[in-house]
Amino acid sequence: MKAIALFSGGLDSCLSIKLIADQGIEVIAMHINQGFGGTKDNTAHLENMCRQIGAKLRVVDIKEQFIQEILFDPKYGYGKNFNPCIDCHANMFRVAHRLMEEVGASFMISGEVLGQRPMSQRAEAMDNVLKLAVEPELIVRPMSAKLMAPSKPEREGWIDRSKLLDVSGRSREVQMRMAKEYGLTDYEAPGGGCLLTEEHFSDRLREFIAHDKLTPSDVDLLKYGRHFRLPNGAKLVVGRNQEDNEHLQKIQSDKYIEIKLPIGGPYSLADKNMSDEDKTLSAKLAITYTRSSPNEIYEVLVGDEIVPVSPFATKEEAQAYFFNA
Repeated sequence: MKAIALFSGGLDSCLSIKLIADQGIEVIAMHINQGFGGTKDNTAHLENMCRQIGAKLRVVDIKEQFIQEILFDPKYGYGKNFNPCIDCHANMFRVAHRLMEEVGASFMISGEVLGQRPMSQRAEAMDNVLKLAVEPELIVRPMSAKLMAPSKPEREGWIDRSKLLDVSGRSREVQMRMAKEYGLTDYEAPGGGCLLTEEHFSDRLREFIAHDKLTPSDVDLLKYGRHFRLPNGAKLVVGRNQEDNEHLQKIQSDKYIEIKLPIGGPYSLADKNMSDEDKTLSAKLAITYTRSSPNEIYEVLVGDEIVPVSPFATKEEAQAYFFNA
């Protein structure tokens, strides 16, 4: 028998998989990439944890589907910021259900802990997730199973309910003890968490969709750099450091053009269809974040056009165009 686990790479999902795998069930750890999972590549972490818990890793990309179907019209609304947690989690179960037939799985599991998260893991919220899921009777939550009505796999004897747990609340005492007993190491995901729960990122997102339609490549753009909204509406993003530059260079989108500087400095992207006024301003802003002199003129390549500009005398002048630094 096989099961599909919703797998974040965090400790709760790892322990849930262990509780099921130790009963002789083959577990496919399904990590869903909806585009908002953080700024760090956590592939190595996911692979490391799967090796430790004896599960097969499967990464599923749902970025386009999440934007089109979940992000802007969640049935159960948002949390404190732009996070549609209940609808998001139910969507993950629907994705897992579609994968069940392909891999020959019989049920699904999740690392949810009753009462651990204020929006998505209250008893009512967890029940609402089941209302939106497909075949909710096939969903097992091993960490808190004994506090809930038995699922079909428990009732039918596919798994032993007595070996599942009754963990609740925000304390991590039980989980830390179990991690030690299992010998798990490096189980805290680097740069983890959902960006939609963060005020800073949510503000960037709201500002962006007020001007443009969101695509998966735009989500990547919003994660890095200094963000400017220019007078005629153009978007400009200027890297803050080498990490920003490297990530911005990887973005593939026909909506933006590169700004290439004649001297060393940040990598920048700007709207392809911006006005001439915004084009000149974008070049001026980009060159300001280099070791340049306001007394000199520099030839900045904006797309395929050379724009001669001098930098602002101070970065404070440039910051007047910040949307969200």
